[in-house]
Amino acid sequence: MKYSEKISEIKPSATLGITSKAKALKASGEDVVILAAGEPDFDTPQIIKNAAIEAINQGKTKYTPSSGTKSLKEAICSKFKTDNNLDYELSEIVVSNGAKHSIYNALQVLCNPGDEVLIPSPYWLSYPEMVKLAGGVPKLIKLSQDKGFKVTSEEIRSNITPKTKALILNSPSNPAGVIYSKEELTGIAEVCLSANIMIISDEIYEKIIYDGNEHYSIASLSDEVKASTIVVNGVSKSFSMTGWRIGYMAANKKIIDMVSTLQSHATSNPCSISQDAAECALVSDLRDVLIKNSQEFSSRRDALVKKILQETSLVPFIPGGAFYLFCNIASSGLNSVDFAQRLLDAKKVAVIPGGPFGHDDYIRISFATDLKTLNEGVDRMSDWLKNL
Repeated sequence: MKYSEKISEIKPSATLGITSKAKALKASGEDVVILAAGEPDFDTPQIIKNAAIEAINQGKTKYTPSSGTKSLKEAICSKFKTDNNLDYELSEIVVSNGAKHSIYNALQVLCNPGDEVLIPSPYWLSYPEMVKLAGGVPKLIKLSQDKGFKVTSEEIRSNITPKTKALILNSPSNPAGVIYSKEELTGIAEVCLSANIMIISDEIYEKIIYDGNEHYSIASLSDEVKASTIVVNGVSKSFSMTGWRIGYMAANKKIIDMVSTLQSHATSNPCSISQDAAECALVSDLRDVLIKNSQEFSSRRDALVKKILQETSLVPFIPGGAFYLFCNIASSGLNSVDFAQRLLDAKKVAVIPGGPFGHDDYIRISFATDLKTLNEGVDRMSDWLKNL
Protein backbone atom coordinates (compact mmCIF):
# COMPACT_ATOMS: atom_id res chain seq x y z
CA MET A 1 0.00 0.00 0.00
CA LYS A 2 1.18 3.50 -0.80
CA TYR A 3 0.75 5.88 2.09
CA SER A 4 0.64 9.68 2.21
CA GLU A 5 3.87 11.17 0.88
CA LYS A 6 3.15 14.40 2.75
CA ILE A 7 2.99 12.65 6.12
CA SER A 8 5.97 10.45 5.32
CA GLU A 9 8.11 13.56 4.88
CA ILE A 10 7.24 14.96 8.33
CA LYS A 11 9.83 14.49 11.05
CA PRO A 12 8.66 13.26 14.48
CA SER A 13 9.00 15.69 17.39
CA ALA A 14 12.50 15.42 18.86
CA THR A 15 11.38 16.94 22.15
CA LEU A 16 8.63 14.39 22.66
CA GLY A 17 10.86 11.56 21.46
CA ILE A 18 13.77 12.27 23.82
CA THR A 19 11.43 12.96 26.73
CA SER A 20 9.50 9.74 26.12
CA LYS A 21 12.70 7.69 26.00
CA ALA A 22 14.00 9.31 29.19
CA LYS A 23 10.72 8.71 31.01
CA ALA A 24 10.69 5.09 29.86
CA LEU A 25 14.21 4.60 31.24
CA LYS A 26 13.17 6.19 34.51
CA ALA A 27 10.08 4.00 34.74
CA SER A 28 12.27 0.92 34.29
CA GLY A 29 14.30 1.90 37.35
CA GLU A 30 17.15 3.87 35.76
CA ASP A 31 18.46 6.95 37.58
CA VAL A 32 17.66 9.47 34.85
CA VAL A 33 18.01 13.24 35.03
CA ILE A 34 15.46 14.79 32.66
CA LEU A 35 16.38 18.28 31.46
CA ALA A 36 14.20 18.07 28.37
CA ALA A 37 10.73 19.01 29.56
CA GLY A 38 8.83 21.70 27.71
CA GLU A 39 6.45 22.26 30.57
CA PRO A 40 6.59 23.92 34.00
CA ASP A 41 7.18 21.57 36.90
CA PHE A 42 4.74 23.53 39.08
CA ASP A 43 1.29 22.07 39.65
CA THR A 44 -1.82 23.68 38.19
CA PRO A 45 -3.14 26.16 40.81
CA GLN A 46 -5.79 24.60 43.02
CA ILE A 47 -8.44 27.18 42.17
CA ILE A 48 -8.23 26.07 38.53
CA LYS A 49 -8.48 22.39 39.44
CA ASN A 50 -11.49 23.19 41.61
CA ALA A 51 -13.18 24.88 38.65
CA ALA A 52 -12.71 21.74 36.58
CA ILE A 53 -14.12 19.54 39.33
CA GLU A 54 -17.12 21.85 39.64
CA ALA A 55 -17.64 21.67 35.87
CA ILE A 56 -17.76 17.90 36.09
CA ASN A 57 -20.16 18.01 39.04
CA GLN A 58 -22.42 20.39 37.11
CA GLY A 59 -22.54 18.00 34.17
CA LYS A 60 -20.56 20.17 31.76
CA THR A 61 -19.45 17.07 29.91
CA LYS A 62 -21.19 17.62 26.58
CA TYR A 63 -20.23 19.20 23.28
CA THR A 64 -19.63 22.94 23.27
CA PRO A 65 -19.56 25.24 20.23
CA SER A 66 -16.67 24.07 18.06
CA SER A 67 -14.80 27.37 18.43
CA GLY A 68 -15.16 27.51 22.24
CA THR A 69 -17.69 28.57 24.85
CA LYS A 70 -19.00 32.11 24.91
CA SER A 71 -17.86 32.66 28.50
CA LEU A 72 -14.29 31.52 27.76
CA LYS A 73 -14.13 33.76 24.70
CA GLU A 74 -15.30 36.66 26.86
CA ALA A 75 -12.49 35.90 29.32
CA ILE A 76 -9.98 35.80 26.46
CA CYS A 77 -11.19 39.13 25.10
CA SER A 78 -10.87 40.64 28.57
CA LYS A 79 -7.34 39.22 28.90
CA PHE A 80 -6.31 40.74 25.57
CA LYS A 81 -7.68 44.12 26.61
CA THR A 82 -6.10 44.11 30.06
CA ASP A 83 -2.74 42.55 29.23
CA ASN A 84 -2.11 43.62 25.64
CA ASN A 85 -4.31 46.66 24.99
CA LEU A 86 -6.05 44.75 22.22
CA ASP A 87 -9.77 44.94 21.49
CA TYR A 88 -11.31 41.82 19.98
CA GLU A 89 -14.91 40.75 19.42
CA LEU A 90 -16.06 37.23 20.32
CA SER A 91 -16.31 36.55 16.58
CA GLU A 92 -12.55 37.15 16.33
CA ILE A 93 -11.59 34.37 18.77
CA VAL A 94 -11.19 30.60 18.34
CA VAL A 95 -10.35 28.26 21.21
CA SER A 96 -8.39 25.17 20.16
CA ASN A 97 -6.72 22.09 21.60
CA GLY A 98 -3.57 23.87 22.66
CA ALA A 99 -1.56 26.71 21.11
CA LYS A 100 0.12 24.18 18.82
CA HIS A 101 -3.29 23.34 17.38
CA SER A 102 -4.01 27.07 16.96
CA ILE A 103 -0.83 27.55 14.90
CA TYR A 104 -1.58 24.44 12.85
CA ASN A 105 -5.08 25.76 12.10
CA ALA A 106 -3.72 29.18 11.15
CA LEU A 107 -1.27 27.71 8.65
CA GLN A 108 -3.93 25.43 7.17
CA VAL A 109 -6.17 28.37 6.30
CA LEU A 110 -3.33 30.65 5.13
CA CYS A 111 -1.23 28.41 2.92
CA ASN A 112 -1.73 27.31 -0.65
CA PRO A 113 0.72 24.85 -2.24
CA GLY A 114 4.11 26.50 -2.66
CA ASP A 115 3.44 29.48 -0.39
CA GLU A 116 6.52 30.43 1.65
CA VAL A 117 6.45 31.05 5.39
CA LEU A 118 9.40 32.89 6.95
CA ILE A 119 10.72 31.31 10.15
CA PRO A 120 13.59 32.85 12.15
CA SER A 121 16.07 30.18 13.27
CA PRO A 122 16.41 28.89 15.95
CA TYR A 123 12.72 28.06 15.92
CA TRP A 124 10.30 25.82 17.72
CA LEU A 125 10.78 22.57 15.88
CA SER A 126 7.10 22.09 14.96
CA TYR A 127 6.86 25.28 12.88
CA PRO A 128 8.50 23.97 9.68
CA GLU A 129 6.66 20.66 9.86
CA MET A 130 3.30 22.39 10.28
CA VAL A 131 4.06 24.60 7.29
CA LYS A 132 4.79 21.49 5.21
CA LEU A 133 1.57 19.85 6.38
CA ALA A 134 -0.29 22.92 5.12
CA GLY A 135 1.35 22.55 1.70
CA GLY A 136 3.64 25.50 2.28
CA VAL A 137 7.41 25.88 2.13
CA PRO A 138 9.30 26.86 5.31
CA LYS A 139 11.93 29.49 4.54
CA LEU A 140 14.40 29.63 7.40
CA ILE A 141 16.30 32.78 8.38
CA LYS A 142 19.45 31.63 10.17
CA LEU A 143 20.34 33.80 13.19
CA SER A 144 23.44 33.90 15.39
CA GLN A 145 24.09 34.06 19.09
CA ASP A 146 26.41 37.05 18.79
CA LYS A 147 23.46 39.05 17.39
CA GLY A 148 21.12 37.87 20.11
CA PHE A 149 19.25 35.35 17.94
CA LYS A 150 16.97 38.19 16.80
CA VAL A 151 15.70 38.61 13.29
CA THR A 152 15.86 42.17 11.97
CA SER A 153 13.44 43.95 9.68
CA GLU A 154 16.11 44.05 6.98
CA GLU A 155 16.68 40.28 7.19
CA ILE A 156 12.96 39.75 6.78
CA ARG A 157 12.81 42.16 3.84
CA SER A 158 15.68 40.42 2.06
CA ASN A 159 13.96 37.03 2.37
CA ILE A 160 10.57 38.09 1.04
CA THR A 161 9.63 36.81 -2.42
CA PRO A 162 6.38 36.93 -4.42
CA LYS A 163 5.54 33.56 -2.82
CA THR A 164 5.88 34.77 0.80
CA LYS A 165 2.60 34.41 2.67
CA ALA A 166 3.49 34.81 6.35
CA LEU A 167 6.09 35.29 9.07
CA ILE A 168 6.06 33.27 12.27
CA LEU A 169 7.33 35.33 15.20
CA ASN A 170 7.79 33.84 18.68
CA SER A 171 8.42 36.19 21.63
CA PRO A 172 9.50 35.09 24.20
CA SER A 173 10.92 32.32 22.04
CA ASN A 174 11.53 28.62 22.29
CA PRO A 175 14.36 27.55 22.38
CA ALA A 176 16.42 30.73 22.94
CA GLY A 177 14.12 32.79 25.18
CA VAL A 178 14.43 35.87 22.97
CA ILE A 179 12.16 38.84 23.68
CA TYR A 180 11.58 41.52 21.05
CA SER A 181 11.26 45.15 22.10
CA LYS A 182 8.47 47.43 20.94
CA GLU A 183 10.88 49.21 18.61
CA GLU A 184 12.08 45.96 17.05
CA LEU A 185 8.50 44.79 16.57
CA THR A 186 7.61 48.10 14.92
CA GLY A 187 10.32 47.65 12.30
CA ILE A 188 9.25 44.07 11.62
CA ALA A 189 5.59 45.07 11.34
CA GLU A 190 6.37 47.82 8.84
CA VAL A 191 8.16 45.39 6.54
CA CYS A 192 5.34 42.83 6.75
CA LEU A 193 2.69 45.45 6.05
CA SER A 194 4.58 46.83 3.06
CA ALA A 195 4.88 43.33 1.60
CA ASN A 196 1.28 42.38 2.48
CA ILE A 197 2.25 39.27 4.43
CA MET A 198 0.54 37.92 7.55
CA ILE A 199 2.22 37.71 10.96
CA ILE A 200 1.61 34.69 13.18
CA SER A 201 2.61 35.90 16.64
CA ASP A 202 3.20 32.99 19.05
CA GLU A 203 3.01 34.51 22.54
CA ILE A 204 2.60 31.36 24.65
CA TYR A 205 5.52 32.28 26.99
CA GLU A 206 4.19 35.80 27.56
CA LYS A 207 4.06 35.55 31.36
CA ILE A 208 7.49 33.94 31.82
CA ILE A 209 9.95 36.84 31.51
CA TYR A 210 12.98 38.05 33.46
CA ASP A 211 15.24 41.01 34.15
CA GLY A 212 12.51 43.62 33.98
CA ASN A 213 11.70 42.80 30.35
CA GLU A 214 8.24 43.61 29.05
CA HIS A 215 6.14 41.64 26.64
CA TYR A 216 4.61 43.49 23.69
CA SER A 217 2.14 41.93 21.32
CA ILE A 218 2.98 43.03 17.80
CA ALA A 219 -0.76 43.28 17.07
CA SER A 220 -1.05 46.13 19.57
CA LEU A 221 1.10 48.48 17.47
CA SER A 222 -1.77 49.72 15.31
CA ASP A 223 -5.14 48.70 13.88
CA GLU A 224 -3.44 48.03 10.56
CA VAL A 225 -0.91 45.66 12.14
CA LYS A 226 -3.65 43.97 14.15
CA ALA A 227 -5.63 43.27 10.98
CA SER A 228 -2.59 41.49 9.51
CA THR A 229 -1.70 39.50 12.65
CA ILE A 230 -2.85 36.19 14.08
CA VAL A 231 -2.13 36.22 17.80
CA VAL A 232 -1.70 32.80 19.38
CA ASN A 233 -1.63 32.19 23.12
CA GLY A 234 -2.89 29.73 25.72
CA VAL A 235 -2.87 28.64 29.33
CA SER A 236 -0.32 25.81 29.07
CA LYS A 237 2.92 27.50 30.07
CA SER A 238 1.77 30.42 32.23
CA PHE A 239 -0.65 28.45 34.38
CA SER A 240 1.10 25.06 34.32
CA MET A 241 -1.75 23.54 32.32
CA THR A 242 0.08 21.73 29.50
CA GLY A 243 -2.06 18.60 29.77
CA TRP A 244 -5.34 20.50 29.75
CA ARG A 245 -4.83 21.35 26.04
CA ILE A 246 -6.34 24.80 25.70
CA GLY A 247 -4.92 27.40 23.34
CA TYR A 248 -6.55 30.22 21.47
CA MET A 249 -6.08 32.61 18.58
CA ALA A 250 -7.31 36.09 17.75
CA ALA A 251 -7.50 37.37 14.19
CA ASN A 252 -9.72 39.09 11.70
CA LYS A 253 -13.18 37.58 11.28
CA LYS A 254 -12.49 36.07 7.85
CA ILE A 255 -9.61 34.00 9.21
CA ILE A 256 -11.53 33.07 12.34
CA ASP A 257 -14.52 31.86 10.32
CA MET A 258 -12.26 29.65 8.20
CA VAL A 259 -10.47 28.25 11.25
CA SER A 260 -13.81 27.57 12.95
CA THR A 261 -15.00 25.63 9.91
CA LEU A 262 -11.76 23.64 9.76
CA GLN A 263 -11.87 22.85 13.46
CA SER A 264 -15.52 21.81 13.35
CA HIS A 265 -14.58 18.98 11.00
CA ALA A 266 -11.18 18.12 12.50
CA THR A 267 -11.69 18.01 16.27
CA SER A 268 -15.17 19.37 17.05
CA ASN A 269 -14.72 21.39 20.23
CA PRO A 270 -11.90 21.63 22.78
CA CYS A 271 -12.51 19.68 26.01
CA SER A 272 -15.50 21.20 27.78
CA ILE A 273 -14.04 20.71 31.26
CA SER A 274 -10.68 22.19 30.27
CA GLN A 275 -12.47 25.23 28.87
CA ASP A 276 -14.03 25.93 32.27
CA ALA A 277 -10.62 25.50 33.90
CA ALA A 278 -9.01 27.87 31.38
CA GLU A 279 -11.72 30.45 31.98
CA CYS A 280 -11.00 30.28 35.70
CA ALA A 281 -7.28 30.76 35.01
CA LEU A 282 -7.93 33.90 32.98
CA VAL A 283 -10.49 35.57 35.26
CA SER A 284 -8.91 34.74 38.63
CA ASP A 285 -6.33 36.97 40.28
CA LEU A 286 -3.29 34.74 40.00
CA ARG A 287 -0.70 37.47 39.54
CA ASP A 288 1.17 36.48 42.71
CA VAL A 289 1.44 32.89 41.48
CA LEU A 290 2.72 33.96 38.07
CA ILE A 291 5.27 36.35 39.60
CA LYS A 292 6.46 33.72 42.06
CA ASN A 293 6.88 31.14 39.31
CA SER A 294 8.83 33.57 37.09
CA GLN A 295 11.10 34.49 40.00
CA GLU A 296 11.80 30.82 40.64
CA PHE A 297 12.58 30.23 36.97
CA SER A 298 14.87 33.27 36.99
CA SER A 299 16.79 31.95 40.01
CA ARG A 300 17.19 28.57 38.37
CA ARG A 301 18.37 30.19 35.14
CA ASP A 302 21.05 32.19 36.94
CA ALA A 303 22.27 29.18 38.92
CA LEU A 304 22.31 26.95 35.83
CA VAL A 305 24.23 29.48 33.73
CA LYS A 306 26.80 29.97 36.47
CA LYS A 307 27.37 26.25 36.93
CA ILE A 308 27.66 25.53 33.21
CA LEU A 309 30.20 28.33 32.75
CA GLN A 310 32.21 27.18 35.75
CA GLU A 311 32.18 23.44 35.07
CA THR A 312 31.93 22.96 31.30
CA SER A 313 33.22 24.44 28.05
CA LEU A 314 29.68 25.00 26.74
CA VAL A 315 28.55 28.52 25.90
CA PRO A 316 25.01 29.31 27.07
CA PHE A 317 22.80 32.02 25.61
CA ILE A 318 21.11 33.97 28.41
CA PRO A 319 17.34 33.88 27.84
CA GLY A 320 15.11 36.85 28.63
CA GLY A 321 12.05 34.64 28.91
CA ALA A 322 10.68 31.08 28.71
CA PHE A 323 12.51 28.34 30.66
CA TYR A 324 15.18 27.00 28.33
CA LEU A 325 18.92 27.45 28.04
CA PHE A 326 20.22 27.19 24.48
CA CYS A 327 23.87 26.12 24.76
CA ASN A 328 26.57 26.06 22.12
CA ILE A 329 28.28 22.63 22.16
CA ALA A 330 30.87 23.26 19.42
CA SER A 331 33.69 22.60 21.90
CA SER A 332 32.52 18.98 22.24
CA GLY A 333 33.17 18.22 18.58
CA LEU A 334 29.81 16.47 18.33
CA ASN A 335 26.63 17.33 16.49
CA SER A 336 23.59 17.87 18.67
CA VAL A 337 21.89 14.51 18.05
CA ASP A 338 25.04 12.53 18.87
CA PHE A 339 25.64 14.74 21.90
CA ALA A 340 22.15 14.19 23.28
CA GLN A 341 22.06 10.48 22.52
CA ARG A 342 25.52 9.71 23.94
CA LEU A 343 24.87 11.80 27.05
CA LEU A 344 21.64 9.94 27.69
CA ASP A 345 23.24 6.55 27.11
CA ALA A 346 26.39 7.23 29.14
CA LYS A 347 25.16 9.43 31.98
CA LYS A 348 21.36 9.10 31.85
CA VAL A 349 20.91 12.85 31.31
CA ALA A 350 18.24 13.90 28.84
CA VAL A 351 18.66 17.16 26.88
CA ILE A 352 17.16 18.16 23.54
CA PRO A 353 19.37 18.33 20.42
CA GLY A 354 19.45 21.73 18.72
CA GLY A 355 19.43 20.33 15.19
CA PRO A 356 15.63 20.11 15.00
CA PHE A 357 15.55 23.77 16.14
CA GLY A 358 17.78 24.75 13.22
CA HIS A 359 21.15 24.85 15.03
CA ASP A 360 23.02 21.55 15.13
CA ASP A 361 25.83 22.97 17.28
CA TYR A 362 23.47 23.64 20.19
CA ILE A 363 21.43 21.75 22.76
CA ARG A 364 18.37 22.91 24.69
CA ILE A 365 18.37 22.45 28.45
CA SER A 366 15.09 22.98 30.28
CA PHE A 367 15.30 24.54 33.74
CA ALA A 368 11.68 23.63 34.45
CA THR A 369 12.89 21.40 37.26
CA ASP A 370 14.36 21.87 40.73
CA LEU A 371 17.89 23.07 41.44
CA LYS A 372 18.99 19.72 42.83
CA THR A 373 18.11 18.04 39.55
CA LEU A 374 19.77 20.79 37.52
CA ASN A 375 22.97 20.55 39.54
CA GLU A 376 23.06 16.76 39.23
CA GLY A 377 22.50 16.98 35.49
CA VAL A 378 25.35 19.46 34.96
CA ASP A 379 27.68 17.44 37.22
CA ARG A 380 27.10 14.33 35.13
CA MET A 381 27.44 16.29 31.88
CA SER A 382 30.67 17.88 33.05
CA ASP A 383 32.13 14.51 34.00
CA TRP A 384 31.11 13.05 30.64
CA LEU A 385 32.58 15.97 28.66
CA LYS A 386 35.91 15.64 30.43
CA ASN A 387 36.14 12.03 29.27
CA LEU A 388 35.08 12.47 25.67
